[in-house]
Amino acid sequence: MEISESAKRLRERILKAIEDHKITREEYDEIIDIATEDGYIDLHEKTLLAELQNMIEDKSIKMVSK
Repeated sequence: MEISESAKRLRERILKAIEDHKITREEYDEIIDIATEDGYIDLHEKTLLAELQNMIEDKSIKMVSK
């Protein structure tokens, strides 16, 4: 299965959050926008979003204000 362009962009944004150990609400919203821009969340995007959510829940990535 080929990885979509949106999944690649989504991965880049999530990797930035992992490197920073933090994410702002604006960055989170941008990630959601990327995942939903084509009207379909594919398997790769679902997996990436689930991993991001897990990291936010276990606080390895902290949600911060600007």
